[in-house]
Amino acid sequence: MTTAERQRSAQELIRPQLPSELTKRDGCPFDPASGLTELSGQGRIHRIEHNGETVWLVTGHEEARAVLAEPRMSSDRINSPRARKLISPELHAELFPPQRRAGSFIFMDAPEHTRFRRLLTGQFTVRRMRDLTPRVHEIVTAQLDAMIEKGPPADLVHDFALPVPSLVICELLGVDYGDRDEFQRRTAKLLSLTTTIEEQIKVNTDLGLFMRSLVRDKQKNPGDDLLSGLVRDTDLNTDELTGIANLLLIAGHETTANMLALGTFALLEHPDQFAKLREHPELAENAVEELLRYLSIISMGVSRHAKEDVTIGGATIKAGETVVVSVPAVNRDASQYDNPHELLVDRPRGHHVAFGHGIHQCLGQQLARVEMTVGFTELLRRLPTLKLAVPADEVPLRTDMSIYGVHKLPVSW
Repeated sequence: MTTAERQRSAQELIRPQLPSELTKRDGCPFDPASGLTELSGQGRIHRIEHNGETVWLVTGHEEARAVLAEPRMSSDRINSPRARKLISPELHAELFPPQRRAGSFIFMDAPEHTRFRRLLTGQFTVRRMRDLTPRVHEIVTAQLDAMIEKGPPADLVHDFALPVPSLVICELLGVDYGDRDEFQRRTAKLLSLTTTIEEQIKVNTDLGLFMRSLVRDKQKNPGDDLLSGLVRDTDLNTDELTGIANLLLIAGHETTANMLALGTFALLEHPDQFAKLREHPELAENAVEELLRYLSIISMGVSRHAKEDVTIGGATIKAGETVVVSVPAVNRDASQYDNPHELLVDRPRGHHVAFGHGIHQCLGQQLARVEMTVGFTELLRRLPTLKLAVPADEVPLRTDMSIYGVHKLPVSW
């Protein structure tokens, strides 16, 4: 297999392919791709032939929840029929050795997934996340103090949106925040749509070594952090602890950072909603849910494959076929939301799928909600005259990343 073939096969496996007109945001930076919006108006589940394979694209809310709750729909894309078809056994072994797969519970089905989820749920209770609110408030305040002292203009991503969740997840896991540049840079490489397969292998290896060293330190010198709790209270082995720590570290800062930055951009581009939230901070929790729905930063969708024939929304999905739930389309389903393409910070809370649904629903969603609620409230309170420092069309969008957002957000006040 040539280098180009290796690259194409691995990328198609890691990120199930859809036509670019269904994934690339080509109009308003907050709206789904125009081709996706058009397709959504034609139905709720769509059979697409692309690159020689059948992909089912789900754009309806009820159908999406049915797919994500269906036990016959597998999350194990690493060992799926599609994976075995796309890449050779040799490349599969190189990309996904057992040591690297250990602990990667988001790519597991029951009962393996159940074991890890049960152990982690005890660490991510709603009460524990709520109890973190005062510390999150301290971190948010400190970042805003530093940004204000430095003075405008500022890059909200570098100075606020990225440091806040990074500091929180580092403290929660017991990771030295001084190592942030290392894991942030490597995470960005993993999430880039242009990263080569050789780079993917190297970054995964380096991250594994970094986290393994941390795990071994916790095994010798446990503290009161979450990772130490897993070492002390579970039978997880070193490989499993390393895999879990990697997942939590990456997910714990990337998604929230992009929601804080892109959410601020959206509020600035909707000044009436910015003003309403600034004047009514009690709307913050509602506003967070609305921004999660409206922005849907998991632009590439959530994929599953059918372990056997399954009928969803009147469509029969054959065993082995891939299903992609389009989060941006599902969260704009007009059957669920009045005026779904409008941003309304006082919209009553709905059942969006920004955090997924079913057994794989985001484990850290309560922590993310706390960080965003405190973050947006304090940002608007402390900087009521916040504005963009460049024209909106000059804000660099993360169209080259698997998690959508902005690379930078130049602001002034």
